Amino acid sequence: MAMIPFHKMEAQGNDFVIVDGRDQPLPPLDRAAIRRWCDRRLGIGCDQLLLLDNHPSADAAMRIFNNDGSEAANCGNGARCVADLLMRQAKRDSVQLAIADRTIRARRAQGGITVAMGAATILDSTEHHADVQIGNRHRVYFDGTEQLDPALNIEIITGHGDHHLWIDIIERGAGRTPACGSGACAVAAAWWQRHGNSAPLTIVMPGGEVVVRGSSDDLHLTGAVHASFRGYIPAPVVGESSEERIKDA
Repeated sequence: MAMIPFHKMEAQGNDFVIVDGRDQPLPPLDRAAIRRWCDRRLGIGCDQLLLLDNHPSADAAMRIFNNDGSEAANCGNGARCVADLLMRQAKRDSVQLAIADRTIRARRAQGGITVAMGAATILDSTEHHADVQIGNRHRVYFDGTEQLDPALNIEIITGHGDHHLWIDIIERGAGRTPACGSGACAVAAAWWQRHGNSAPLTIVMPGGEVVVRGSSDDLHLTGAVHASFRGYIPAPVVGESSEERIKDA
């Protein structure tokens, strides 16, 4: 039975299984296999599975799968974990990662790993919430008066003060998580638009805190990451006729 090497990492409690396909073919995966790998009883356990592959102009391409098997377009905390892994392997202080709709730069910095997340777009804004596109679509709630939309990534601001925001997170496809990097960036963009400034913000999440700097056109996310463990897991058995086969994985 083929065994697949993996790394387990976390950022503010947001945890990831990383499978590196740059030097070996990635195994065929379907949604059932992804769910099993991500299951905390039946597999390794994580919020997201991150698959790495070669890329012509970046250090790696990264695909992101939620623990329900659905694919996501962006993951700031996952990108920081992968960047730390790649920098340690290459003995470098910066790398580039290609994700679904952008290439992001990452570097070592005081306080952990910083990723330049690119731009966030405010799609809609009301008295009670703002919809923010940053690869993934997020809805940032400024208060708890509206019914939550489970089809979106959700961040709820529960408190604020002295350039700090406290938030709770419900990720589409992963459920309630201790942290979300792209969500922290979406919160900062929504807060900056609402208050007419772009002062650095410390975003405090259930699993820890990150700092978001820059502007909505050029977001920089900084926080600590940690390697949890590494190991091997049996390659999944996936039928060629599976309707849930993940294309090109």
